[in-house]
Amino acid sequence: MRPLIPPRLRTTVLGAAAFLTLAGLNAPAAISYAERTYHAYKIDQPAYKARFGHWDLLDVPEKYRVNSIHAALLHTGKVLLIAGSGNDEETFDAGTFDTVLWDPAKDTFELIPTPEDLFCSGHAQLPGGKLLVAGGTARYEVLEGEVERAAGPMLVKNEDPDTPHTFRRGTVFRSPDGKEYRTTRTFTLPAAEKKQLENGKVRVTASEERVFAEAVRKGKSQVTSRPAQYTVEGLTGRDRDNVYGLAQSMTLEKQDYQGIDAAFEFDPVAERYLPVDPMDEARWYPTLTTLKDGRVLAVSGLDDMGQIINGKNEIFDPATKKWSPAPNRYFPTYPALFLTKGGDLFYSGSNAGYGPAEKGRKPGLWDLEDNTFRPVPGITDPDQLETSASVLLPPAQEQRVMVLGGGGVGESGKSTPRTAVADLTKKNPRFTAGPDLPQGTRYLSSVLMPDDTVFTTGGSEDYRGKSDSDIHGAQFYLPEKNAFEPAAAPVVGRNYHSEALLLPDGRVATFGSDPLYADPDNLQTGNFERRIEIYTPPYLYRDDRPAVTSGPSEAARGGTATFTVSSEKKLATARLMRPSAVTHTTDVEQRSVELGMERRGNRVALSVPEDPTLVPRGWYMLFVTDSAGTPSEAKWVHIT
Repeated sequence: MRPLIPPRLRTTVLGAAAFLTLAGLNAPAAISYAERTYHAYKIDQPAYKARFGHWDLLDVPEKYRVNSIHAALLHTGKVLLIAGSGNDEETFDAGTFDTVLWDPAKDTFELIPTPEDLFCSGHAQLPGGKLLVAGGTARYEVLEGEVERAAGPMLVKNEDPDTPHTFRRGTVFRSPDGKEYRTTRTFTLPAAEKKQLENGKVRVTASEERVFAEAVRKGKSQVTSRPAQYTVEGLTGRDRDNVYGLAQSMTLEKQDYQGIDAAFEFDPVAERYLPVDPMDEARWYPTLTTLKDGRVLAVSGLDDMGQIINGKNEIFDPATKKWSPAPNRYFPTYPALFLTKGGDLFYSGSNAGYGPAEKGRKPGLWDLEDNTFRPVPGITDPDQLETSASVLLPPAQEQRVMVLGGGGVGESGKSTPRTAVADLTKKNPRFTAGPDLPQGTRYLSSVLMPDDTVFTTGGSEDYRGKSDSDIHGAQFYLPEKNAFEPAAAPVVGRNYHSEALLLPDGRVATFGSDPLYADPDNLQTGNFERRIEIYTPPYLYRDDRPAVTSGPSEAARGGTATFTVSSEKKLATARLMRPSAVTHTTDVEQRSVELGMERRGNRVALSVPEDPTLVPRGWYMLFVTDSAGTPSEAKWVHIT
């Protein structure tokens, strides 16, 4: 008697028979198809999901598919996806800038009016719940050999103490020999400063504004290498004498991206951008880092001339919505700067690229009060910290920062599997080696999880995924074991301009990717990846998930708040997790703070650390995790 074959298995057996017939006709194709079919079957099995998790592609309507350059989780539970011009020069020239607000709970989307090109800005979570977004793009780069118009910086001065001037983009400045150059942005030139001196005389100090100007005509004939004074077309009489431009040279050299000084708060409740005072410096590729008092430090970036800012930093005060000078210190663009216990900032060495290879690359602790910098040695492959990932390992009280992967400076093809951990509680901290990643990896996304693991995914081995080097892999770092464990592999490859963040329900969402090429031979131009893929971790395939059913929405540092929790298992941990604001592999916002916990029946008293350097004011996700490592969904709590 033949054994019975269950209907589902019977289909598989019959499919295998058909496969054997096909194999005789076209073996390689059949094997590839069979492998794909079996893989799809395997990863969809409950046992596989319970061990490795599962990835799903989100169905995003065409209208809302944007080039996600920045991703930030808001305290409403929604995710802000900022594209700006999205690394698309035609979009930039058209003045079409995009932001999409995604609600993961309902899978709904909304287009948000975007006032400036916030492409390659910086961002930080503010104490009240708004998101500070500062900087962005004033002008796209023009590569060496493609520059058609001679250009360069020009200092425009006004010696008239009575009359300010506003000049529109395209205002023409004329050199003594008749060459004409036009400005690339609108700017205002204040009146000169007039001061009465004690001797009765009056001192007039000219106002000035630095602008970028390009030749009206194309070609080498417009190149000039001598300093000159330029008149302003359209001005006459005294205005013509009082207002003028000064430039050292106008060249056909490579022109880098240029930054803007604009700053905005995004209001998660009103769901719109609100302008605040502009920065003193224009910034493109800056890092914004929250300080212990809730103010925000803006560091680095390319300025409005396309030059890397040489150490001029500034601080935003959410109370006044104004900027003030900060201690000068140079960093490459998008430096990873973490607020540490005591208030110092730790620079892990991770950065996103612009700047010389020999300057500002060493990790260390920066004391803002006396502006000293103490190097933290020991990291291997120090020449491959660009495009590396950095995280403040959970819980934040342990003060350990991990660096993962990275690559060589600029368009280098070098990448490293190196990970390293610096214990900042030591008197003389230094990096010690962690476990290697499976292969050299740039642009790795690394996300803190409620169970104190770190989920890492994506990246590429070569610069911007060249030579089809995207890494379709993921793994968990287990801090207690100092080891990696495998996770299910994503479908979508992610490299440059990709992001990942933790959602309030415990899943991880991934966005973006901007490959340079679309084929292994690097012949076809790459396309920006607009699909959203979501990872469901193994802990969400377990039964009996704990739940925070009630409790306050506000808690004070140093205080205790009581919550009602439903859980069939013993509770193991409680964590406050700060929501992400991530771009270019840089996410200095995310941190996981351990809470003291005392359970009495279904009531749990949670104590919040008093130290503002551990728990900066703001909104956090509260997760409780049971003894099996299964976390609850998050409850949003405002820490005051």
